[in-house]
Amino acid sequence: MRVELVSHTEDPERTVATAIQLCYSASEIGQVREALDDAESARLIRKVLKLGHLSVLEHASFTFAVEGISRACSHQLVRHRMASFSQQSQRHVKMRDFEYATPPSVRKENAAGRFNEVMKSLQESYDALLAAGLPAEDARYILPNAAETKLLMTANARSLLNFFELRLCARAQWEIRELAGLMLEKVKAVAPNIFSVAGPTCETKGYCSEGEMSCGRASPMKFAVDKEAE
Repeated sequence: MRVELVSHTEDPERTVATAIQLCYSASEIGQVREALDDAESARLIRKVLKLGHLSVLEHASFTFAVEGISRACSHQLVRHRMASFSQQSQRHVKMRDFEYATPPSVRKENAAGRFNEVMKSLQESYDALLAAGLPAEDARYILPNAAETKLLMTANARSLLNFFELRLCARAQWEIRELAGLMLEKVKAVAPNIFSVAGPTCETKGYCSEGEMSCGRASPMKFAVDKEAE
């Protein structure tokens, strides 16, 4: 799995801080921006994060290049409608010698041999269908969820905080949790204050948003669903 932050809003934290300050200033936008230094930007960002006034975070956007994730993972990823995606097409790209993701459980249970055999068989069948004249858009129907894909993803900071809250949870599937961790590492490098509160609710807010489905790793834990109030 490979994740690269290919572009982002220039000086994202100062941009967000400008939006915050602008709401309470009679000055020109340029004057508001010029008056901000790193320390004041950080203070303003910490304040809105604490208050939950997160709309200003939407002015900072981040674009990632993601490679080496499975189609199973990308199907989960694109459910986050707050982002924009451009994904490699199996319809137009012939998947010669496709790479594939192997779940840790396959290696743990010594099932890698059988798993790899199935992947090899699917590749051979796919190639045979192409050789028989089937278009790639039809031959792809036998490709597995494990087949690797690549995509570009763009999202604003507010949406990314929501993504990290959901997908860094211990109950998220291993692959998208790994992806979220790599993405968070990249954005923290350029916007450390904005993403200082990124993570599952058990770590950042003191409760588990999974309710009865909680993994129980945070103890004591206040659950989002109060059974006594039901």
